Parts: sequence; C-alpha cells; structure tokens
Amino acid sequence: MPQPAQQQDAPGTTEAMNPVPDHGEESYRGSGRLAGKATIITGADSGIGRAVAIAFAREGADVLISYLEEDADAEATRRLVEDAGRTAVLVRGDLSDPAHCRSVIATAVEAFGRIDVLVHNAAFQRTHEELGEIGDDEWDHTIATNLSAYFHLAKAAVDHMAAGASIIATSSIQADSPSPQLLPYAATKAAISNMTASLAQLLGPKGIRANVVAPGPIWTPLIPATMPPDRVEGFGDDTPLGRAGQPAEVAPVFVMLASDEASYVSGAEIAVTGGKPIL
Repeated sequence: MPQPAQQQDAPGTTEAMNPVPDHGEESYRGSGRLAGKATIITGADSGIGRAVAIAFAREGADVLISYLEEDADAEATRRLVEDAGRTAVLVRGDLSDPAHCRSVIATAVEAFGRIDVLVHNAAFQRTHEELGEIGDDEWDHTIATNLSAYFHLAKAAVDHMAAGASIIATSSIQADSPSPQLLPYAATKAAISNMTASLAQLLGPKGIRANVVAPGPIWTPLIPATMPPDRVEGFGDDTPLGRAGQPAEVAPVFVMLASDEASYVSGAEIAVTGGKPIL
C-alpha cells in the first residue's frame, strides 16, 4: 500500500510512520548462516539497520547496535536480537565524532573479543531545492556522519578482524543517479562506494572482504524525517516495481555478504533498487 503524505522531525521514529515498515519481524527465518559471528551495525535502531540486526541475530550472530539518540527504537531492536537468543549490545552516540567511532569498536571488542562483520549503515541527509540552502555545518556533518565515520570505524576495526571477516557499507542508488535535492548525501554515497573498492584491495591480502549494498527507495524513518510531505507520498513510485521497498527486502543481501558463502565476493556493489539500474 502506498504511504500517505507525512512528515516527522529528524531523525524520525519507526512507530510514527504510516505504514510502519516491515523489518522482517514476522517473516525472516534464519538457518545458521552467521552462527557465532560477532557483528557491528551502525544505525541499527531502525530502518535497514534494524532489519539487518534481526536477520543477523536469527542467523546466529551477536550484534552491537550503534545508534544516535532514538532510545525507544534501539531498545526495540535489542529485544528482537535477544528474542532470537543472541547477545545485543547498545551503544548510543554521534558517529560524526571520530572518538565515538573508536569507542564503538572498543566496546564490541570488549563484549565479543573480536569483530567478524562491520556494517556501516548510519547516514544523515537533508533535502534542498537550492544550492545556497546547504549550510557549511550541514555539509561538514553529512560528510562526517556518512563517510568519515566509515573510515574511522574500518580503520579501528581491522586490527580486531581475522581472515574471513567482512566489511559492508550501505551506499545508495544516489551514488550513481544523484538527485540534485540530495547533493551532500549523494556525494557521500558515491565516495562510500569508491572507498569500499579501495578497502577490498587493501584488505584482500589479510583475507578481509569489503562490499557495498546500494539500496534504492526504502521505507525508513529517514524519509518522512528529511523529505517534504509531497515527496514522501510518491516515494518509490518511479521504480519499475512501482513502490518503495521495505527494510526486510534489503537485509538478505547483507546476510549473504556477511556469510562464508560469499568468501570470494569482495569489491562488489549489489543494487536493491526495485529495478532501477545503477551504472
């Protein structure tokens, strides 16, 4: 069912959305593909991050849930991970701060003893119709949250990863087909794809893989919190499938890339776009 026009204050909450997104709470069935893996997911309180946390836990992984400030959403994700019989660790804070990125990694190592999978999914965006509307602070914050955090997290995590470990970043169709209204966000997503290609080559000799998932329009709190109501109402209508995707429809790709089944998949970018091509 198409979503009606709506808007929230940033960063947005799951329960205020109409309809509430499907994260796989009722549908995802695990089969032990990530049994015993120690994982970190940023932005795991809601949206794609929550769906990935559910899927990872049901596949047998323990999960560190990194989130900004939405405590109720983070607690809901924690309960879903623990209901799957796995350990959940909550870390609240702002990833635009390099010190906090390093703290996330240190907390995971303290809790799990190692890192098998790092998923950088947290992101910030705003919609603007004019270039002059984009303030210096907003530009810097978007770069720091979406791109620089990825660098600081990966750099800190690698020392605690062994051969077979995996880094997965959430890019976007915006990396290849940028919307002018999302200029800073789209620029960071292109850089994330590029950085991941470099990581795959730098870390390959260590046996560590790096890949990108590039979603199209996915129904998450980021949408009503950062877009005007008229764009929310038509969000996803321009895809060949004619609708926005649900977070639950993205999570299985992360599972595949994190699993040992993808042992020769590195440097890849996988589109989950409802049929819209990426270059």
